[in-house]
Amino acid sequence: MELARVEGKIVATIKSDRLKGRKLTLINLIGPDTQPSNSYLVAIDPLGAGVGEIVLAVRGSSARQSDDLGSVPTDASIVAIVDTIELEGKMVYRKDGPAAKGVKK
Repeated sequence: MELARVEGKIVATIKSDRLKGRKLTLINLIGPDTQPSNSYLVAIDPLGAGVGEIVLAVRGSSARQSDDLGSVPTDASIVAIVDTIELEGKMVYRKDGPAAKGVKK
């Protein structure tokens, strides 16, 4: 699993039938200190994460492990929306908290 911040959404009106009805999200991989890597991915988002939220993403065959994604042509999917990140005993991110300042909403 990798940490990422949701940066936006992707809209594609013409796509594989197996992608129809799926939310496509643009994510930026981040470090545990929440600093961006500027390494972007398009991930399927079955959870409904919003722009600015930090999520856990999986890639490769792991992206298709949930029952409803087994036949979907994806290489990345969001599997969790992060509530907090603690690094070396310090809170570096808290969803909707003071440590989340600067997060785009």
